[in-house]
Amino acid sequence: MSPKILAVTGLTKEARIAAGPGILAIAGGGSRAGLERQLAAADLASIRAVVSFGIAGALDPARQVGDVLIATEIRSADASCPTATAFQKQWAERLRGAGVPFVACAVAGTDEPLLTPAAKQTAFRRYAADAVDMESHVAAAFAARHGLPFGALRVISDGADHVLPPAAGTAMRPDGSVDVLGVLRSLAREPRQIPGLIATARDAAVAFRTLGRVRGLLSLDGSLLGLDL
Repeated sequence: MSPKILAVTGLTKEARIAAGPGILAIAGGGSRAGLERQLAAADLASIRAVVSFGIAGALDPARQVGDVLIATEIRSADASCPTATAFQKQWAERLRGAGVPFVACAVAGTDEPLLTPAAKQTAFRRYAADAVDMESHVAAAFAARHGLPFGALRVISDGADHVLPPAAGTAMRPDGSVDVLGVLRSLAREPRQIPGLIATARDAAVAFRTLGRVRGLLSLDGSLLGLDL
């Protein structure tokens, strides 16, 4: 039984980027209940730390697509959970050494996607966090319950002023894969969202390229993001 870092993502694409030796990567698929079931089924005896890893939406208007965030705290309607300083310090050192800019900040977790600037503004006021995703708060709560070190690294994929089209809100299957047919059905019902979906896909591609680069830079010792456990 080799020690594992549990990497929690939303999409299977994020999980593939996170995957590597000593890493158990799971995709939540945008469902809190589904993610909690996967976490409950994990082999705790082999897990040494938990990481939330992937893309996120900006809440702070200052955050731009492609920005790299090291979470200092996860804030949600349920609780606020600080991240382990060991993650924060080592990731910051490695990114700084590679010349990659980053922001250390709070990240919010919500159970539903925030598709409009108004929804993001409301969340920004409520949580005072720079970004939001749908997995970090669930992963942080799991880590806290089991006394495991927790860290979160996210890359901005859509700005605070960007309107995510309805198709984007229903694009993820429960297993974290993309529901192409679902997206096409949404476009057939509302073709006017096509330009917005193209812009969303373009920004996501930037975020995923950055996410892949960061993953490569920080996986120098074969464990997720280079953390020695």
